[in-house]
Amino acid sequence: MTEINLVPDVKQELIRAKRVRSLVITGAVFVSLVFIGIVVLMTVYLVGVQTVRSSIDDDQIKQKSKSLSSVPDLAHMLTIQHQLTQLTNYHNEKNIYSRFFELLAKINPQAPNQVTFSLARVDSDSGTIHLEGQAANGYVAADILKKTILGTSLSYKDGDTAQTVPLTDNVSTSELSYGEDATGNKVLRFTMSFTYDPAFFARSSSDAIIVGPGRQNATDSYLGLPQSLFSDRAADQKGTN
Repeated sequence: MTEINLVPDVKQELIRAKRVRSLVITGAVFVSLVFIGIVVLMTVYLVGVQTVRSSIDDDQIKQKSKSLSSVPDLAHMLTIQHQLTQLTNYHNEKNIYSRFFELLAKINPQAPNQVTFSLARVDSDSGTIHLEGQAANGYVAADILKKTILGTSLSYKDGDTAQTVPLTDNVSTSELSYGEDATGNKVLRFTMSFTYDPAFFARSSSDAIIVGPGRQNATDSYLGLPQSLFSDRAADQKGTN
């Protein structure tokens, strides 16, 4: 039996193209439906599930807030609790001002050049020590006090490291005038101030030792003369008259 194809080739190509187009459109429609379904599910989750969860969380927050609000003096308790957590930091930052009394004893010269302080103040904000006092030995005693302050230092440990720092590098003297003390004796009144090294009162300065310049004459006349200029008198040579 003989079959004769009466459909031209062009017509067959058109039929195949329409079939492919139909498959592509069907696939695109299916994919679109899948994405639309995903979007719908996400919308339901965001609008429905999240709204329900948010409502539940809000209710729990309200319940907890109401429960905490019923606690008497809650604000004071929270404040105290916060302060307790900061006690260690406050303690470490606190200066040891009891060293100030040792410092005053170290810088006060020995008799007859000792001084009497009528006011001794530490200003921690500016890092300044302010001294007011009087000296029976006049300008000599005041000058020795000033040089003693300049010669005073602090030896301490910062962790495992040994350190030595001077008390100050400059002393300001003012309001020098003569007056009478309570017993009627003539004294020199003075005011001195200087900026101190923070290590002197820092709690982190462990094993702190305040070192004075030594009990010696600190006047300009003494410092201007070399010590080698003076010595003990030579002894007589043995075997001679």
